[in-house]
Amino acid sequence: MSESPTVSDLLLGVSEIDSYGIRFEDQVITWREHIQASFDRAAMLDAALDHERPRHFGLLMENIPEFSLMLGAAAFSGTVLAGLNTTRRGPALARDVALADCQIIFTENSQAHLLDGVDLGDVRVINVDSPEWAELLAPFARSPHNACAVSPDDLMMLIFTSGTSGDPKAVRCTHSKIADPAIMLGDRFELGPSDVIYMAMPMFHSNAIMAAWAIALHRKCAIAMRRKFSASGFLPDVRKYGITYSNYVGKPLSFIAATPEQPDDHDNTLKIMYGNEGAAPAVATFVRRFGARVIDGFGSTEGGVSIGAAPVPRAGTLGLLPEGVKILHPETGVPCPPAEFDADGRIVNADEATGEMVNVTGPGAFAGYYKNPEADAERMRNGQYWTGDLAYADADGYVYFAGRSSGWLRVDGENIGAAPIERALTAYPGFAQVSVYAVPDSDVGDRVMASVIPVGDVSNFDPEAVAAYIDSRPELGPKQKPTLIRVCSEFPRTATFKVVTRTQSAERWNTSDPVWIRQRGEAEFQLLTPERALTLEKVTVGAQ
Repeated sequence: MSESPTVSDLLLGVSEIDSYGIRFEDQVITWREHIQASFDRAAMLDAALDHERPRHFGLLMENIPEFSLMLGAAAFSGTVLAGLNTTRRGPALARDVALADCQIIFTENSQAHLLDGVDLGDVRVINVDSPEWAELLAPFARSPHNACAVSPDDLMMLIFTSGTSGDPKAVRCTHSKIADPAIMLGDRFELGPSDVIYMAMPMFHSNAIMAAWAIALHRKCAIAMRRKFSASGFLPDVRKYGITYSNYVGKPLSFIAATPEQPDDHDNTLKIMYGNEGAAPAVATFVRRFGARVIDGFGSTEGGVSIGAAPVPRAGTLGLLPEGVKILHPETGVPCPPAEFDADGRIVNADEATGEMVNVTGPGAFAGYYKNPEADAERMRNGQYWTGDLAYADADGYVYFAGRSSGWLRVDGENIGAAPIERALTAYPGFAQVSVYAVPDSDVGDRVMASVIPVGDVSNFDPEAVAAYIDSRPELGPKQKPTLIRVCSEFPRTATFKVVTRTQSAERWNTSDPVWIRQRGEAEFQLLTPERALTLEKVTVGAQ
């Protein structure tokens, strides 16, 4: 079996293309120009970075061509690029820079202010929109195409996890970890030089790098780049650039599907929308409105487990459980039994059937976290990769996502996953977005709370209609029905649009947003008053 190609190999494959490359706003950089510019920057990095220390540098940028050029520079110079999250601030940002061993941070005008007043020690900061950048690059113009010898297992990027349940971890992304999925996806979708790939997901995240940027290199496609995602700007961009393929992760698909419908929505060039964690109603709406094929899979930056779409899809599932992946009880490690459903499609053995998805054959594509052996040990146990993702599978092997392991709800002694509840609530036509999480019950365990963003504005929440809808959903058992609903105009999110549920859970009902309550047995939701909120607090018996 031949060795996997490196990212350098993929880049060199487009080095002779003069007719197209990257389009950004009204700027065009051909692939030949891109490769030369990357070699210039590779030579600059080789001179600027201390070879006695980890040759790492950080990028604090939105999606601009310079990000792509510096990716090429990292590949050709054998250095490591750390993608810095543009939503991080102050000490949190400084912590990421230090963890990644960055010697230099390259930033741009729109993001440079994030570093003002941040204690970075001796880390050098260079603004690529400044005269300093042009002066730094000048001596390296027209550098020879001498790519550093790298192997597929060499580290190329540090990509931080989203940090929805704690401090982000830096995932080690080797050349093969970037190239291999791009080759698989590009070949699977049969993309080619006539295709234009849209890049609006943040480039410091794996979704943009592996499911867009590297695919374009492998299949010799053009790229249309946008600074940051915009739901309203999506379709105009598709038409402006002739986009045929786009990627997403999580909510952006729902955001696009929620834009006002137009009679000419089908008038576009988009053929394929690929991503993960797309809500089923949003997928159906997107396909109907825009006529593109939506392929929703399951995966993570770590890469230990991935699930592709099943040949025969089944509604509400991630796909079929792959060979070598099992659902194990988080405490005992014993395989969970298949899920059983009643006549209404409601799972009747969730407590026994729900477990953690585990690659029992090894790490898969997981190459470890950078400088975090404790997190490595949490993922790799007894030679098996534990995802931290909860799921259950039916007797045919179809997998149903049940949330994150940090998102278990323990209601009346029963373990309940948040994801099935979210799926049911998201189908309510009056809700644009839903987030479900645990809050403490005043007696013991948890109670189910949901935050919702109504269609239109917060005044559109109808407590009577919502209660009737929840009661009409056969898949929601008594313990799964939310007793508290917070009505929001927005959710706390990571830069990749994942909801930070730990923030919502910590705030509970102590918020300026309206919160509605319905205890079991009550017909409808009532506005939570300060007096009634006091009854929700835990009481410590026997406290002195």
